[in-house]
Amino acid sequence: MAALPAQPPRSLFLRPVVAVVMACAVVLPASGCAGWRPWRNREKEARLAEQYGATANQRMESIHAQAKKAKAGSGTEQVAFTRELMRQVLEEHDPRVRCDLVNTAATFDTPAAVAVCKGALQDPDERVRTIACEVWGERGGAEAVQLLAQRYQTDAELDVRLRAVRMLGKLKDKEAIPVLARALEDPDPAVQYRAVAALKQVSGRDLGNDVNAWRAWAADPGADRNEWSIAEQFRKLF
Repeated sequence: MAALPAQPPRSLFLRPVVAVVMACAVVLPASGCAGWRPWRNREKEARLAEQYGATANQRMESIHAQAKKAKAGSGTEQVAFTRELMRQVLEEHDPRVRCDLVNTAATFDTPAAVAVCKGALQDPDERVRTIACEVWGERGGAEAVQLLAQRYQTDAELDVRLRAVRMLGKLKDKEAIPVLARALEDPDPAVQYRAVAALKQVSGRDLGNDVNAWRAWAADPGADRNEWSIAEQFRKLF
């Protein structure tokens, strides 16, 4: 009877398992997916949090809590709170938190709150400038028309310019017609389309999506209204 082959040493079977475990020990913590970390040092994490400050989410939660308290307080407390918001905007490095600060400031009516909303239009991050456009679209008024018009005309980012044009339409202020007329001449078709939509809101008319028809109307908004009315009715038939 032939002798059975000798069994390989047990350590040979364990080598692949050990290799996988060691790989997980290296890869999982780096990927942030490790749930079991027996070596976790909570005291060290607490020291790091104290050293580097609160997370972005923690900072936003704190802002919301303080805003709620300020709204329930006196006018003096609201002034003090919005001044603090202005300081935080200048020091905050995370654009997400700055967006939150701007949205919070927009709910207050103090000089500092207005300053935060104005300053946000010049923020280096386009996300913050976009939020600022929305804020001024909600605030309204002659100043809002001027600020949004300037943002459309000067911003380098298309998304910000599109948002500025959209908010000009939302204002439904006829003072916005000249800048929207210029937007009809924009080389980007997306801007032209957004300008047409905005002019529909501002004028209360619907000349369709023909940019040339809106260019003609914007060139002389005070022209014979009966003529434009007939054109609108004719368009609706088809």
